[in-house]
Amino acid sequence: MPRRTATMLASTLMLIALLCAGVLIPVPYAEMSPGPTVNTLGDHDGEPVLQIAGRKTYPTDGHLNMTTVRVTSADYRMNLVEAVYGWLAHDTKVVPHNTLYPDGKTEEQSTQENAEEFSQSQESAKVAALKELKVPVTSWVIVSTVVKGSPAEGRLHAGDVIKAVDGAAVKEPGDVAKTVTKHKPGEKVVFTIVPAKEQAAAEKAHRTARGTTDVTVTTATSDDSGHKRAIVGISAGTDHTFPFTVDIKLADVGGPSAGLMFALGIYDKLTPGSLTGGKFVAGTGTIDDAGKVGPIGGIELKTVGARSQGAQYFLTPADNCAAAAKDTPSGLRLVKVNTIDDALGALKDIRSGDTAGLPTCRK
Repeated sequence: MPRRTATMLASTLMLIALLCAGVLIPVPYAEMSPGPTVNTLGDHDGEPVLQIAGRKTYPTDGHLNMTTVRVTSADYRMNLVEAVYGWLAHDTKVVPHNTLYPDGKTEEQSTQENAEEFSQSQESAKVAALKELKVPVTSWVIVSTVVKGSPAEGRLHAGDVIKAVDGAAVKEPGDVAKTVTKHKPGEKVVFTIVPAKEQAAAEKAHRTARGTTDVTVTTATSDDSGHKRAIVGISAGTDHTFPFTVDIKLADVGGPSAGLMFALGIYDKLTPGSLTGGKFVAGTGTIDDAGKVGPIGGIELKTVGARSQGAQYFLTPADNCAAAAKDTPSGLRLVKVNTIDDALGALKDIRSGDTAGLPTCRK
């Protein structure tokens, strides 16, 4: 066999071997890509995304789209060829697998966490919108979760209303940890609570829960990064009572990043006129009860997804501005927001057409 032919054959066989290896050998990466966008003012799967009962609502138009990111599943193993393609593609992002699923977290665990964050974001969106409208909202501190095997298991339950700890009134979730960590491990902490069942019954009957119960829990030791402190094994959160019903109907979505757009959609439906002036506005961002907008992940992919659906403006958390501005899709204007007030001010300019002064994201 001539040397040139043998060399070409060997090179071809090596190339085939490398391609086979690239396809067959898994690499520890996962892929993120633009997910669906949903108009919070419109319908999804045949029913309105925002459903409000017991309060007058008003017609809306235009778009206030929440945006999402699609990720590969926890058990999917990307091969080298797919990873290289993802790195080169404009509309995907390849990240280490443990970025999305840290410490061997299963897809079920990740889905559950995302669902809890999504639920909390809906509650905060309702509170932020109603506070902006000066509508009273009743709030209280609850046991959000109880760690399995912790001292609190079986004594405190998710949904219990925490009125006081060691006799000190609890006004916000942080008050619980502050009081518990004043103790040494092995000491007793007294929680004054309204049990979850009593609270649920009171809400159903539209009355205030009557009576409280004292529950004593012995603290254990937590060793976080070498710092020992007393814990009981719960996380505290906030629950609310609203003067009318606001339901958010959106399945198969998780995480907290739609909070801002839900809040704006609720505000729009509860006020005369149109927030958007018929324009196509998309956006993202967490929101807390006070209306502060927080950063999210995958901003570059969300702007791509929004623009592909026709968005003209994108409400962008201030802390995400630098990343979003690095590669802004043509025809999309990034609008920087820190609070729901910022977003409402920007929407006023957008619907009036006076956009010269819009706070925009810059590199």
